[in-house]
Amino acid sequence: MPLPSQSSDDFALLHASKRTLSDRGRWTVLWMMGLVVLVVSAVMALVWYLNSFETEEEERRRGADAQWLEQSVQFHFRRLEDDLAALARQSALDGPQALRAAGQGEGDSAPAGMLWRTPGVVLAHAWLATQGTSAGDVRAWQNDQAEHDDNFQALKTLQDIVSGLRRSSYAGPMRRFDGRTTDRVWLAVPYFDGSRLMGIYVAALSTQAAVDALLPPWFLQSQTVRLVVDAVDTPPTDQAQGPYRTVMNLPGTDLMLEVVPQGPQTSTVPRIFFVVALLFLLGMLASLAALRRDFIKRQQVQQRLQAEVALRSAMERSVTIGMRAWDMTGKILYVNQAFCSMVGYSAQELRGARAPLPYWPADQADELALLHRAVISQGTQAQGIEVQFQHRSGHRVDVLIHEAPLTAADGSQLGWMSSVLDISERKRAQQLAALQQEKLEASGRLVAVGEVASTLAHELNQPLGALASFANGLLNRLRDGNITPEELHTVVQRMAQLAERAGGVIQRVNAFARRRELNLDSVDLTALVRRAVSSVQEAHATPVVLELPAQPVWVQGDALLLEHLVHNLCGNALDWAQRGTARPQVQVRLRPNANVLVTLAVADSGPGVPEAERARIFDAFFSTKDGGMGMGLAICRSITEAHHGRIFVGQDESLGGALFTVQLPLAPAPATAPCPTP
Repeated sequence: MPLPSQSSDDFALLHASKRTLSDRGRWTVLWMMGLVVLVVSAVMALVWYLNSFETEEEERRRGADAQWLEQSVQFHFRRLEDDLAALARQSALDGPQALRAAGQGEGDSAPAGMLWRTPGVVLAHAWLATQGTSAGDVRAWQNDQAEHDDNFQALKTLQDIVSGLRRSSYAGPMRRFDGRTTDRVWLAVPYFDGSRLMGIYVAALSTQAAVDALLPPWFLQSQTVRLVVDAVDTPPTDQAQGPYRTVMNLPGTDLMLEVVPQGPQTSTVPRIFFVVALLFLLGMLASLAALRRDFIKRQQVQQRLQAEVALRSAMERSVTIGMRAWDMTGKILYVNQAFCSMVGYSAQELRGARAPLPYWPADQADELALLHRAVISQGTQAQGIEVQFQHRSGHRVDVLIHEAPLTAADGSQLGWMSSVLDISERKRAQQLAALQQEKLEASGRLVAVGEVASTLAHELNQPLGALASFANGLLNRLRDGNITPEELHTVVQRMAQLAERAGGVIQRVNAFARRRELNLDSVDLTALVRRAVSSVQEAHATPVVLELPAQPVWVQGDALLLEHLVHNLCGNALDWAQRGTARPQVQVRLRPNANVLVTLAVADSGPGVPEAERARIFDAFFSTKDGGMGMGLAICRSITEAHHGRIFVGQDESLGGALFTVQLPLAPAPATAPCPTP
């Protein structure tokens, strides 16, 4: 039924919906509702009773059968595992002779389980010795490994499980070379001599033959059992009728047993009674439906029309999203007031317009024309498309468009219905957020520069002090005339190195201030630690014990900053080692960890860091030294975090003092890395 196009007709329909029914019609409706309620209640009560009765009986029977089936499978497979455990022990003690005797059923401890004795269940068995000679059907094990990649992975995992967990396990089902699944699984039983694995006894089993051997005739009289080796289409287990599945509980496999009931499972008398009663009730409902069919149909159509008209009117009055409809040729059929306000054109100006549309920006007309043709042909994706419209006043409007098919009553597509959302404010908010983020990053960089600049005093103190000492000593010896050219060359070279180091520190601070990235490169941390410790050792008498790996340890980082990190930690440890009661000692340990992290630990024999101060030890301007600036450890934390690492403090168990631990991510060795010297 076509909807009225004029708003006056819509209000007339809404006004008609307020008319009340006559007394006769009201009593008729109430009488019909009472009969319907009575009939439906009777049907529901009868259905509920029959369903509850049948469901309870079927679930009880299923539960008993499933429990028996699971227990039987577990019992016989556990017995087979015990048989293989005995064979594993004999093979480990007696060698291949025990395996040949077991295959012939000889010996006092020959396998006696039903699965072992049933022909066709055990397809192959072998002893895989850890040390020594393997025996048995080793070729069958190797053939399964080579036949398919999934078989190789499953059997390798089986070996790892039985050797790691020291228990029996299964693998399978095995696959053929073309990927088809078979019913063959492998059972593995390990044998340990104390904590040493002597070997694994494996057996290839036909699970279908095992299931056929386990099921007695009385169980198969009322149901059939099928082995499911690929349980993708698992049926619902809450069905009262039909097949159901139960797992075989073989660790390492997903084998299941599907039980299909045979023949009728419920009594037919209650069902006949229900069908007869239902026929009478349906006849009564059909009579009632025939009496009031036209009345109900008219009421339904009227209510639907009223709801659709009310919904459309409410949407047009309250929606703030622009709505636009056009046909398959691109002609605009409808726009709402929100869309008109968005672009500044009236509905009369836009209705019937075709591309190029008046609200397209002139500089984007070609791009929007291509996009327009794509939208007309296939619509938009779920995420929509973002474009720019130009308001009649000239300013740009960022919009997000979603298209939905506009279909007729028969399902044929007439065109597209567009929802157009003004996202200009969102775009401005995103730009503002990006600007704020940039300012925050700049502020963070300035804070980092402030931290580094605060430490320039004690970072540059050593090279500048050493330069002054070398210069004064050189002047004295030149004045006395007791220095050779070779000694002069050595002193000047050392002064140049110290000046270069001080200049490098200043350059790094300048690079941070200009918001440059870290000078990342592949750094051999072993050589860097040895070089930094040698430098800091010059001003201290306490020896530093190095525990470094023989091979290079590569990280991705800034060599100068990392050298500052090691220099600060070692200098701090040497200072505090003098304040302890024991003999001053400092240890530096470098240990790679699982090809992921490298741990640098600096320990001393000093008094350590109290528990209450560990949370603040890395804060800027917090110092426990007399006259300390409190920036050395703060810089260490900044350098570590800049290299995506972590630093924390604790107590060393061997020296008794503080233990500073730095963890950095490892990096692959560069292609041109030099070979390590022994």
